[in-house]
Amino acid sequence: MGIVNVTPDSFSDGGRFLATDDAVAHGHELLAQGADLLDIGGESTRPGATRPLVADELARVVPVISTLAEEGATLSVDTMRPEVAAAAVKAGAKIINDVSGGLADPGILKVAAEHDATYVVMHWRAHGAEMQHEDHLVYSDGVVATVRAELEERIEAARAAGIQDDNIVVDPGLGFSKTADDNWRLLAGVEEFHKLGFPVLIGASRKTFLGHLLATADGELRPVTERESAHDAITVFLAQRGVWATRVHDVRAASDALAAASKLEEVAERSEETIR
Repeated sequence: MGIVNVTPDSFSDGGRFLATDDAVAHGHELLAQGADLLDIGGESTRPGATRPLVADELARVVPVISTLAEEGATLSVDTMRPEVAAAAVKAGAKIINDVSGGLADPGILKVAAEHDATYVVMHWRAHGAEMQHEDHLVYSDGVVATVRAELEERIEAARAAGIQDDNIVVDPGLGFSKTADDNWRLLAGVEEFHKLGFPVLIGASRKTFLGHLLATADGELRPVTERESAHDAITVFLAQRGVWATRVHDVRAASDALAAASKLEEVAERSEETIR
């Protein structure tokens, strides 16, 4: 899932693709590099982010989605707002990627149901301005078990709104009310989210926990755009464990890593057959 942020303030590439033409061109580039689908977002959900007006979010994403959909791209809209989700689906998006799992505005669940759209249910506890507050970082039963249980609650809410099981995807929400250690535990425990019975989406690309992992001896975080090698290792790890998709900024790097891993598996299998 290639990321197209049509925002002025996203943590990695805010402002680079704010103009419609730039966002569309970036979408073309990601598809050429091997993206299977594109996630178009008009609101930064980084820690501390301020929400845009609904009109601004609509103006950012709808023209991009309309243009890319007409060209045959498979598209997701990254939004928490029912108004934006509805407009995006009408413009050609097939997936609603709601980082709040319906908690920010339950009306988005009805939009997904009415339009028979795929709906990504992500684990979430608060908006960007508050999500890393200490009270949102408590996981009394362990982060994996607690996130799974809270996702189950959101799945039931989605079902109650009329969303069919075939249209549900789950996401444990790396970085959203999580510490760096929490994120690593969620990745290592990804099999628990498969047990929910739905495709799993993971978004780890360029996130702060990778910056901590690669920090200098004096604690300076690795810059956002220099975390790709670590992320590619995560992408391969997740692919080998059957995730539905990974949400990535550098599609070429991720595609190359997956191609190499796939080739190794293919050759290893042939070698085993020869030995037998």
